[in-house]
Amino acid sequence: MSKPVLYHLGSFPPTDIDWKRLVPTIGRANAALARYDGLISSIANPAILLAPLTTQEAVLSSKIEGTVVTMGEVLRFEAGAGNALSQPKQDDVEEVRNYRMALRFAASALKERSLSQALIREAHALLMGGVRGRDKSPGAFRTEQNWVGSQNCKIEQASFVPIPQAQLQSGIDAWSGYIVDESQPDALVQLAVAHLEFEALHPFRDGNGRLGRMIIPLFLHARNLLSSPSFYMSGYLEARRERYIEALRAVSRDGAWTEWCEFFLEGIIEQAAENQQKAKAIIDLNRRMQASVAQATHSEHAHRAVEFLFTTRIFSSSHFVEASQIPRPTALRFLRVLSARGILETLIVGSGRRPTFYSFSELLDLAEGRGVASVSQDSS
Repeated sequence: MSKPVLYHLGSFPPTDIDWKRLVPTIGRANAALARYDGLISSIANPAILLAPLTTQEAVLSSKIEGTVVTMGEVLRFEAGAGNALSQPKQDDVEEVRNYRMALRFAASALKERSLSQALIREAHALLMGGVRGRDKSPGAFRTEQNWVGSQNCKIEQASFVPIPQAQLQSGIDAWSGYIVDESQPDALVQLAVAHLEFEALHPFRDGNGRLGRMIIPLFLHARNLLSSPSFYMSGYLEARRERYIEALRAVSRDGAWTEWCEFFLEGIIEQAAENQQKAKAIIDLNRRMQASVAQATHSEHAHRAVEFLFTTRIFSSSHFVEASQIPRPTALRFLRVLSARGILETLIVGSGRRPTFYSFSELLDLAEGRGVASVSQDSS
C-alpha cells in the first residue's frame, strides 16, 4: 500500500515555476478569458441571462464531491414539483442551492470587500448551512488534523494529508496574503497556484473542494479580469476528475507546480471557449424570445414574461401569475399561448387546486445539454 502524500510544507508560494514553458499557454489563456469577458460585459443583465450557467456550475462542482442531482431536478424541486425525489436527492439539491447562494453572497460582498479569510469563512457557513456536514463547524477553520481518502479510512490509508494542524493558521495567512498580491507576474498563474494551495491546506472540516472552485470566479472578478463573477471551471475539472486530483497530489509529492499551472491554464482556455459558446447561445435565445413572445402575445408585458423565463426556467402557473408582474388574466393567457407555440413545455398538468408546471426546456438544453422529461400527469 502506498503512503499518503503529505502537504508541501515550506514550499508555498512556489519559487521554481518554469515561466518560459508557461508563457505560450499564459498568452492563450488570457486571450480566451478576454474574449469571454468581452461578450458578457456587453450584456445589460448578466445576472439574469447567465443564471442557468450559475446553477449548472453549482451542480457540476457538487458532482465532483459525489452528488448525482441534475439541474432539471434542482429547478423542479425549487418550483415545488420535485416531491417525488428521494431524500438523498433532496439532500443533493440543498447542497447545490447552498453553493449557488454562497457564490452570490460572496460576489455581492466583493463590491465592498476584498477576498479575505473572513469572507471565505462567511461563504463557507452559507455553503454548509443545513446540509450534510452542518455538524462540521460551518464558517470555522478546522481545529484538528484532517485527511483525504476513501470514506472512513484511517490517516495511514489516506491519499493526501493536508497541512499539519499546528501550521494551519500560518498557512492560511500566507495564502490570504498571496491571493491579494497584485505584484505577481501573471494573475492566471497566481489563481492556479492559489486554487491548488487552498485545496492542499484543506482548512475546513468539509466543503473545501466546492469552496476552492468557487474562489476561481471570485478571484477573476476581484482582479477585474471579469466584469462579473460568471466563469465556471467545474465542467472541465469534473470531466477530468482523476487527472485533476492526481495533479493536485503531484505538487506536494513531486513539486510539480509548473505541470499543475499548465493543466489549470488549459482549463481556462477550454472553459472560456465553452462558456462563451453557451453564453452566446443564451443571448441569441433571449433576443429570439423577446421577438417571438412579443409576436405571439401582442402585449406590452412580453419582456416581463421573457425575463421571468430566463430567471426561473421551471415554474408553476401560480408562481408565474404571482411573480411575473403581469396582470393575472394576461399572465394566464400568456401561459396558454406560449404552451401552444411550443415555447413552454408542460411538465405536470394541473387539476383542481394543483397548478400546472412548465419548463422553458430550450434554455435548460443550452445550459445542461439535456432536456427535462415531460409527463402528462404527476405520478406522485
